Amino acid sequence: MPVKSDRAPRSTGAAQSSSTKAAGEERSGRFSSSLQAGLAILNCFTAERTVLGIAMLADELNMSRSTTHRYASTLVALGYLEQDQSRRYRLAPRVADFGMSVLGSMSLRERARGSLRELREQTGRTVSLAVLDGDDVRYIERLRGWRRGQHAVDLNLGLGARAPVYCTAMGKVLLAGLPDPQRGRLIQDLRLTRRGPNSITSKRALRAELERVQAEGFAITDEELAPGVRTIAVPVLGADGEVAAALGVPVPAELLTRAQLEKELGSALKATAEHISAALGG
Repeated sequence: MPVKSDRAPRSTGAAQSSSTKAAGEERSGRFSSSLQAGLAILNCFTAERTVLGIAMLADELNMSRSTTHRYASTLVALGYLEQDQSRRYRLAPRVADFGMSVLGSMSLRERARGSLRELREQTGRTVSLAVLDGDDVRYIERLRGWRRGQHAVDLNLGLGARAPVYCTAMGKVLLAGLPDPQRGRLIQDLRLTRRGPNSITSKRALRAELERVQAEGFAITDEELAPGVRTIAVPVLGADGEVAAALGVPVPAELLTRAQLEKELGSALKATAEHISAALGG
């Protein structure tokens, strides 16, 4: 049974332009105010505001806190929101699944595909392109390589897969490229658990690592996501000059040391990232 709000959500953006039509639809029995409220809550979350509390959601939507809490709790139960240790809300992975059907039409992926194929042909390694998705990275392209040991270190991560931002090379590149306030908020909310033998579990150590990534222009993870996997990643810049994505290549740790990884793949990755950035207007 739909839960009725004691105050209607405040219309914003595109919803505002259709509010009159929505009111007519509701009167005719063809409009659900409960669904409108649920979608409005999801729309409150942005790249700049990834974690929100009930008070902020209620104020944003002009609803009471009790009503907002009921809607948010329903979204948690359905898998569209999740809560952190402070009981604040963030979008859950299921929300991103809605966008997977349109990944093929993404401008970034389309413009990068040719350069990614060239890099794979040049190296024989799996190449990946990822963007920041909350406190994860999401793979928007992944072209499999064929070199020795490559299948084992690919970790069965395919198009649309997610991985923790703090223990992946692409994640570190994306974190390092964020504005200071946004990066600080994201790190504050991270839960650093050990995924591989060398996972960073200290936020102080993570901040120091990101400073190094900013200075050097690339990131390397050494068995941080999983045993036996080393990965190098570089940033891809958008038209605004900001980091739009990260380009990464995993290799078997037993075959290449950190120094060898940087020497053999660093220049090729940077050149490919520059081509993609140029295609994006960066």
